[in-house]
Amino acid sequence: MKKWMQFLILICSITSTSALLASGGLGEDGGKQMPEVTNAKWKAECSSCHMLYHPGLLPERSWNKLMGGLDKHFGENASLDAETQAEITRFLALNSADKQDNRRSKRFNQSIPANAIPLRISETRYFVSKHDEVSATTFKRKSIGSAANCAACHKGAEKGNFSESQVKIPR
Repeated sequence: MKKWMQFLILICSITSTSALLASGGLGEDGGKQMPEVTNAKWKAECSSCHMLYHPGLLPERSWNKLMGGLDKHFGENASLDAETQAEITRFLALNSADKQDNRRSKRFNQSIPANAIPLRISETRYFVSKHDEVSATTFKRKSIGSAANCAACHKGAEKGNFSESQVKIPR
């Protein structure tokens, strides 16, 4: 009876694994990449000044604080009308790192202490650990500008694709 049970468990495991792989499973990236998200107002308003930062890079509390201080947005007045601000804030919160079910967002979220409210993605422990081999002078290159310019090296950054195999550091 014991061998029959082991055989049955083995068959179920193989069948389940085969079904998962046949359905695409976690995808080619093993669930690392963030899902592509979009919102017309977010895209129009935020990309008018800088690249679109995927909401899955910061937790909801960070997006709420960032959106609540648009009049002093990194030294600029990026104020929006109340309706647009509320819509973008809801979108960012819904798709934030603490609401995502992909490995990269989870790692960002886990690297941020529960009492911290970072406003700069580049200051999170996960970002710092993933970029520890990139020198400060590299980030200061004219072709990059700063660590905040993800799209300079990660061509798929605005879509949530930060695959290391796709990284091209410009000269």
